[in-house]
Amino acid sequence: MKTGKLYLVLTLLFVGYVAVAQEIKQTIRGKVLDADTQQPLIGASVVVLNSDPFLGATTNYNGEFEINNVPVGRVSLAVSYMGYEQKLLPNMVLNSAKQLVITVELQESVVKMDEVEINGNEHKADINNEMAVTSARTISVDETSRFAGTFNDPARMASNFAGVTADAQGDNSIVVRGNSPKGIKWRLEGVEIPNPNHFSDEGATGGPINALNSSMLANSVFLTGAFAPEYGNAYSGVLDISLRNGNNQEREYSFSAGVLGLDLTAEGPFSRNYNGSYLINYRYSSLAILDNLNIVDFGGVPKYQDASFKFLLPTNKYGYFTLFGLWGISSIEDGAMDSVNGKPTEVFRSQYSANLATVGLKHALHLGRNAYVTSAISWSANGSGYTQQVRKEDASFLENYRDNLGKQSLRAQSIVDYKIDARNKLRAGFFYTQHYLDLYSAYYNEDNNKWIHDFNSKGNAGLAEGFVSWRYRATEKLTFVSGSHYSQFLLNQSQKLEPRASLRWEVAPATYFTLGYGRHSRIESLLTYFSSTTLANGSAYYPNKNLKMLNASHYVAGIERRFGANYNVKMEVYYQALGNVPVVNDVNSAISTINSYDSYTTQQMVNKGTGRNYGIELTAERYLNKGYYFMFTNSLYQSKYTALDGVERNTRWNGNYVSNLLVGKEWKLGAEQNKVLGLNGKISLIGGKRYTKILLDQSIATGTEVRDWQHIYETKGDDIFQANMSFYYRVNRQKTTHEFKIDVQNITNNAAVVNEYFNPITQKIEKGTQLALIPNIIYRIQF
Repeated sequence: MKTGKLYLVLTLLFVGYVAVAQEIKQTIRGKVLDADTQQPLIGASVVVLNSDPFLGATTNYNGEFEINNVPVGRVSLAVSYMGYEQKLLPNMVLNSAKQLVITVELQESVVKMDEVEINGNEHKADINNEMAVTSARTISVDETSRFAGTFNDPARMASNFAGVTADAQGDNSIVVRGNSPKGIKWRLEGVEIPNPNHFSDEGATGGPINALNSSMLANSVFLTGAFAPEYGNAYSGVLDISLRNGNNQEREYSFSAGVLGLDLTAEGPFSRNYNGSYLINYRYSSLAILDNLNIVDFGGVPKYQDASFKFLLPTNKYGYFTLFGLWGISSIEDGAMDSVNGKPTEVFRSQYSANLATVGLKHALHLGRNAYVTSAISWSANGSGYTQQVRKEDASFLENYRDNLGKQSLRAQSIVDYKIDARNKLRAGFFYTQHYLDLYSAYYNEDNNKWIHDFNSKGNAGLAEGFVSWRYRATEKLTFVSGSHYSQFLLNQSQKLEPRASLRWEVAPATYFTLGYGRHSRIESLLTYFSSTTLANGSAYYPNKNLKMLNASHYVAGIERRFGANYNVKMEVYYQALGNVPVVNDVNSAISTINSYDSYTTQQMVNKGTGRNYGIELTAERYLNKGYYFMFTNSLYQSKYTALDGVERNTRWNGNYVSNLLVGKEWKLGAEQNKVLGLNGKISLIGGKRYTKILLDQSIATGTEVRDWQHIYETKGDDIFQANMSFYYRVNRQKTTHEFKIDVQNITNNAAVVNEYFNPITQKIEKGTQLALIPNIIYRIQF
């Protein structure tokens, strides 16, 4: 009897072990399309490299494929089709909780091939946008979640690249090749959007926390110079962000909890009989929850929440519709203490809030076999509000400043792609934006007991843009892209015609030479045009309403050498000439908007300033393969400007150099290697930005900060040393994936001085330092 029971127990244990040890598998599926026409490719081959037994599939009539029973982990695919260039998709993450759903675009070969040979001659360095051949980089979702210090933020990910400088105080604003961050353009699903960051003001392009959640994103494109003709209203860089499609066959979910927030993502089909899908995410600030529960108690608790969605709505006859959106709100209350009658007493209070929202409807329709049109309409809004109070002698608080700056925008656009043949492709389109502003700013004058308005106005302004571009592939090794972009700012009828041209030439096997030129422009922040002063007769005067667009001419040359599929070395040199830069209309002034983040002024400006940026950039990297990777980037640059006084000076952004070294290693663990341990590090050396010294005596006398404008930007902040480290542990179970991650920024807690400011309460000059050590701890489950 005892022997029988023992046999039964051993049998159950054996069966349990087999069940646990059973290799976990998942499905890879998707579509293969012609990159130029978006038509499905029927009979394309999709193969899982190094699979044993062989795993692969061919596409059906709709260009769709499905590969079942693929072991989870890192997976590489080779995709090929007769007459098209082959493509390799290396080291994609396949986990047990989510099917891997991808769309692969193949480029028709200029030289017709007699047979299909899988060699994966496409490279990870290639860019998704075939019109972008210079100064372009893919922002990979995998790398954004893996690299140390990125906090799953695409803007922070961009700061790893050559020519890009991050903000040392924690803002994700980025300086590209010595330009102001306000020259950056954000696009979502091909549509321009307002700054997608919490705690940001109108005119800014960055912020401390991005509202775009990485669980929603697909691979995106980042441009740093000589942009393709379709990109307008930008002179510094373009972040062209794409949302991924939801799974249209299976319902899948993920939940994560971390220092930055709690978030939930859901995706799936609308029904079993429809190919449409939904993808939705919502996030709420963790610190706000703890504050509401009275668990944390300190001043300045940042509170925010955001949501995003994408609905894919295909039809049988009328093309594809996509409805997408992004929403976020944020607020923070702060205060200051001082000694009153020998006791610590609150003497200052402030409250800041910000909001952002975008909703867009996109439609794609084929026009025959060789053309398609993509159109979109969208509405967006963004704004901020601020109030401050000071303590009076009777211990009551007096509100002495308030503002509310709001903007709404309506946009319409349409782009047509036409493939003439394998060598020639045309793309043309138009964009129209109508902005509506509601601006209010006032301070309280205690002497006459009344509010004085900086501005109190409403207004609107339109921006019309159009472009045409032509890609010509002379041979398999030589590609030209040319075209032009036209912009007209309807508020004052200023306009720009911007020619663009670039080439990419494989001068030797795996060695590429690139050359690019582009003329680019951007309107100022709308606050600049609508800021006003009050004349003696009580009417409003807008001193800067007729400012023209700032323009920049970009010249770029580069050389790139690829060593096999996993190594790449690239060097670029560039020169940028900026003109029509708004400067104060005073021959003794050195003030230029080229140095501003997002501010506005009521001083009269004229378009008579200039600027120039030039430098050299180097990138050497090994892509993740066999469990490890590295990337080294180095940039040496100069950034200068000239105002009406005729003196060339350093811009605020002229740090002269930035270097990054990133390394990482993954280990597979467990009997069935269903566990992954990852360790990543980053070291950055960044030249300090410039600032203007404060005149302490004058600041004390006036009760407000006074800078030494006679020596503008002559003081250089400390050079920045920053070390980041991240650790993650991922476990795949049947139908669920668990991941624990620690991402620490500034692990040495370095405190370089980056600027200074006047504290009116202490009446002292205080130093602003780089952001202190911040650990971001995240747990995520996918199911």
